[in-house]
Amino acid sequence: MKPLFVIPARGGSKGIPGKNIKPLGGKPLIAYSVEVARQLAPDSDICVSTDDPAIADVVREMGLEVPFMRPDYLATDNCGTYEVLLHAVKFFEKLGRRYDTMVLLQPTSPLRTADDVRRCLEAYTSDVDMVVTVVEAASNPYYNCYETDSDGFLHISKGDGSYVRRQDAPKAWEYNGAVYVINIDSLKQMPLSKFPRRRMVEMERSRSIDLDTPLDWMVAEAVVAQMPK
Repeated sequence: MKPLFVIPARGGSKGIPGKNIKPLGGKPLIAYSVEVARQLAPDSDICVSTDDPAIADVVREMGLEVPFMRPDYLATDNCGTYEVLLHAVKFFEKLGRRYDTMVLLQPTSPLRTADDVRRCLEAYTSDVDMVVTVVEAASNPYYNCYETDSDGFLHISKGDGSYVRRQDAPKAWEYNGAVYVINIDSLKQMPLSKFPRRRMVEMERSRSIDLDTPLDWMVAEAVVAQMPK
């Protein structure tokens, strides 16, 4: 298995302006993902995909080459991660460098560890589309997750509502955004949301913070402050 590690870092963040290079615990947010990738791959197999010169400068200050600047059409609010990942694959293929798997590390998951990534790599086999990290869902569709019907009344999302204890309900999982190990052949055929063959690796909730809002950032700062130096 030859993985390409991709760290996508767009400059135009709305929820937390400049978040990818905003200091968290004394270092730029993106540094957490770069450091994890470096524990598992040589720099030549790590690609930070960004449209922002300021982000590129911070990455270069860490000693990591930025292989390209993302074109403008991949830097809009409407552009999804799928197109960004395909662009990275095609860039390296034009250089004659082919990878069979991709490890996607989003900068917004700074508390993931190299061991979390390693467990995903160990769970991956070539007959699956993706291995993805998950955390037990905060709301369970069999127990405390509801939908409204055409009359506006609440009904349990799944099942008949007979579970009276959460621990008796089937477990439900949600992506935590930390690690994706992707079959590149599958990626070329369809976006990640369409993959039919997905395996999960569970992560602890304490490492599953996904930075999307200022409140998320405050929580991450508190956690990082308690981490051993």
